Amino acid sequence: MVTTQTPAGPPPSGNRRRLRRSRPLTPVQEPAGRTAPGPADTEPEPRAGLPDVPPDQPRQLTPAQAFDALYAFCAPALVRQTYLLTGRRELAREAVERAFQLAWQRWPDVARDRDPAGWVRAVAYDCALSPWHRFRPRHRSPEAPPADPADRELLHALLTLPPAYRRTLVLYDGVGLDLPETAAETEASTPAAASRLTHAREAVAARLPELADPAALHRRLLELASAERLGAARPTHVRTGSERRNVFWTRAAIAFTVTIVGATTLTLRTAPTRYEPPIAPAQAVRGVPAVGGMGPLSREDRELREKLRKAETSGPERVFPEAR
Repeated sequence: MVTTQTPAGPPPSGNRRRLRRSRPLTPVQEPAGRTAPGPADTEPEPRAGLPDVPPDQPRQLTPAQAFDALYAFCAPALVRQTYLLTGRRELAREAVERAFQLAWQRWPDVARDRDPAGWVRAVAYDCALSPWHRFRPRHRSPEAPPADPADRELLHALLTLPPAYRRTLVLYDGVGLDLPETAAETEASTPAAASRLTHAREAVAARLPELADPAALHRRLLELASAERLGAARPTHVRTGSERRNVFWTRAAIAFTVTIVGATTLTLRTAPTRYEPPIAPAQAVRGVPAVGGMGPLSREDRELREKLRKAETSGPERVFPEAR
């Protein structure tokens, strides 16, 4: 038997769903006929010079081994639960994979959480019920419904519920959480969670009267989730994808910062250092007569010219200064 030790500690900073009282992660039981993985089966190689662990003491798991154990314990069932929320197989796998990628990015905080499985489940449900999926072209067309007519009716009844009611019903009647845990994980008060659960059960019973009994509803939810072949990716693939995503966003942030710095530097280099008043726009000048060209003289102009010429010779004598 391999155990993962996750001591109780404060909730991770920045997480908004921390007022939760959930059961801790139970030990992972190895299947019959299979021994616990030894140093040769694990990815990291043992370093030379380290003291051997006594047989009577539990072996400390590396972060990758602890994450893989949590993934193997939660991922298959979590994909089936998420399918009940969305009715889409590929979206259920994507939501669970994204939730575990976020868990690996914040693994020190998730490992110290009182319920790592509950942390991943809450993130997976949030990803699956995100309203942004409606804008994705691949999720606009409906998927093939279940083959069994009874399963199709139950899935249709679930999908007609509001997302908050559907999530409460799956957590309480599907997963098996109690009412305070369900209220904490759905970020609602206990009376609000009880009201959502009651209305969800009534809506399902109105469509399927044979499921009015909570025990029968619980059994049918398990059967519907188990009827579909929903596989989860390997934990190594999830961890690698999370690390690649971190590298991508880190490089994108660096490139964006360099672009902003370059644009700011170019602006400072090319910007004017003094105030230059803007040039007023040109306006047409009004009230000035148009400039006329030289043309032939009129009769009056010719008579005036002749008169002035004659007056120059017969006019008054000019005054000249006398020298003394």
